[in-house]
Amino acid sequence: MTIVPVTSADLDAAEVSWFAALCSDDYQFLGVPDGDLRSSWDHCSAILKEAEAQGFRNILCPSSYQVGQDTLSFVAGCAPITDRINMLAAVRCGEMQPIMLARTIATLDHMLKGRLTVNIISSDFPGEVAESTYRYQRSREVVEILKQSWTRDHINYSGEIYDFKGITTDPARPYQTGGPLLYFGGYSPSALDLCGQHCDVYLMWPEPKDQLAERMKAVHQIAENYDRTLDYGLRVHIIVRDTEAEAKEYAEYLVSKLDDEYGQLIRDRAHDSTSLGVAHQAKARELADKFGYIEPHLWTGIGRARSGCGAALVGSADQILTQIEAYKKMGIRAFIFSGYPHLDECRHFGEKVMPQLKTCSLPEVYGRVPADTPKTPLGAGERR
Repeated sequence: MTIVPVTSADLDAAEVSWFAALCSDDYQFLGVPDGDLRSSWDHCSAILKEAEAQGFRNILCPSSYQVGQDTLSFVAGCAPITDRINMLAAVRCGEMQPIMLARTIATLDHMLKGRLTVNIISSDFPGEVAESTYRYQRSREVVEILKQSWTRDHINYSGEIYDFKGITTDPARPYQTGGPLLYFGGYSPSALDLCGQHCDVYLMWPEPKDQLAERMKAVHQIAENYDRTLDYGLRVHIIVRDTEAEAKEYAEYLVSKLDDEYGQLIRDRAHDSTSLGVAHQAKARELADKFGYIEPHLWTGIGRARSGCGAALVGSADQILTQIEAYKKMGIRAFIFSGYPHLDECRHFGEKVMPQLKTCSLPEVYGRVPADTPKTPLGAGERR
């Protein structure tokens, strides 16, 4: 029995994803910049291709104004060099006029032939400090306009921020039926309401399992108010080795050259550094034991030099599999893993753990991906 009702209640597989380090977030030693691991096209596309080769079903392409790449440009560039893995594109709502964003996403969805998923982000823009309620209202309106553009013939929308009348949706019709799945992470009441009403997968950062359970209950209560259920996902780093001792030894190696003052600078430069979710990650570090463990196999040392997701599962392959199975029983249906360096850890996890996992693509589970090219203006439909 899952913690709360989930959309994919009978699913015996999980969507297992990796992470594309687009935002200057790859290290041999955490917090020590390495020119060979820069967020270049060559390096990040190599991570993506390795993830596909190892059998990962999706890859998170993050968004942040740091040294790195534009998310949607990267996704477009990766469409012709992949053919199986989905791409989870982080979209910072409001950066692009919503109708043009709808067209961009539809174009990407056609380029990928239905392998696109979207992570809805509500953070500040560079140079902007906006009140939380406004940011989530902006995101809500963007999402509602996207949904109109993907499911109706015309966009007619009147909100607090955007107002559009009678705009044809022909250029914005996606490859997938109903459009890409929407993944979402956020902790504030406004965030939970937006997710409960409109999104498909609620993403959580690593915390003790009892706290994750309470978070799932809070989100489900909102979704239930809208007569909806959600699926749930966990974004967490991973360190897997042949033995627990080797995994813990590598965790210590990873932070062995970290200057905590510089680590603080890394955390502060992210545009989500003051969010409620980041505060929860910081609290977990404070409550961890002297070795950084908040519960067995969940190590918070990553968060010493990273905003956002700040903990890693650490252990042998069997121990990691046991943890994943426990999360699945809670109702978690999507996992987004990563590790340092991203290319090496992708191989470690792929070789040691992936062969023992039953995986799936959530867009396929949801029936979003058509068997044939859809009858849309960008597909096989009438050209107008």
